[in-house]
Amino acid sequence: GVTSSRRIERLCRENIVFMALGADLQPDHSTIADFISRSPETIGGLFTQIVMTCDKLGLIGKEMFAIDGCKLPSNASKQWSGTHEAELKGSEPF
Repeated sequence: GVTSSRRIERLCRENIVFMALGADLQPDHSTIADFISRSPETIGGLFTQIVMTCDKLGLIGKEMFAIDGCKLPSNASKQWSGTHEAELKGSEPF
């Protein structure tokens, strides 16, 4: 999926599917980002409606289920947070 507001902005100008879904509107990326950050409940409800409509129209194959995730950098190394064994022993991590 497309998650970047700048990419959505560009696709609304260049991609026929995005043009059709967006009623040929070409919102600025900041407008898109503001809407997303101010209306998380609306987006969740809209997503649910879209999935239900696609299911009714037979557009969902129901053969594969995928979850997207991202990895974030962290400073929680074993040196600072300890190990499972240390936790079981009740000892300090460092």
